Amino acid sequence: MGQRLTNEDGEPVEIDVAELQEWYKKFVVECPSGTLFKHEFRRFCGVQDDEEAAKYVENMFRAFDKNGDNTIDFLEYVAALNLVLRGKLEHKLRWTFKIYDKDGNGCIDRPELLEIVESIYRLKKVCQPEEDPRFPRLTPDQVVDRIFELVDENGDGQLSLDEFIDGARKDKWVMKMLQIDVNPGGWIVDQKRKGSES
Repeated sequence: MGQRLTNEDGEPVEIDVAELQEWYKKFVVECPSGTLFKHEFRRFCGVQDDEEAAKYVENMFRAFDKNGDNTIDFLEYVAALNLVLRGKLEHKLRWTFKIYDKDGNGCIDRPELLEIVESIYRLKKVCQPEEDPRFPRLTPDQVVDRIFELVDENGDGQLSLDEFIDGARKDKWVMKMLQIDVNPGGWIVDQKRKGSES
């Protein structure tokens, strides 16, 4: 029996056949071999030479690569698109947590969070809030300190998945800073568009 498309909770995902065919056409154009390799994913996202951006994209790749074989096949591609385009907030936060938890130990420590926040600053030029002089821009270190102060409920210096999700739900600022984007597909689409314009 073949693989089934499931969401983060293992529940089957329903996708319109026409939409699935459209996704397949796009996938085959980008990946004629039927699999997407890490270097192709970096090119697809438009990050070839920027080391910080490459780290971010590699973490995204790892999160999309559900079976850990260092490629993204069509089923993984569809699951990722389904998540970013119409997944529930909790599933998106779980996906984001997986990207942040670089060593896969089930917790995010300060160095992992700092690396991602620095990457986000470089990639998205995040500022808080919109250049208002009354609110100075926080450095990545200040962002990480504040997140841990607000989210690390047991004070152990690590964020568990539950702390991560609860913290994001309770505080809008934490939500903004913890999530790469509620719709990470938007970032991918923007990068793809920028690549095709150059």
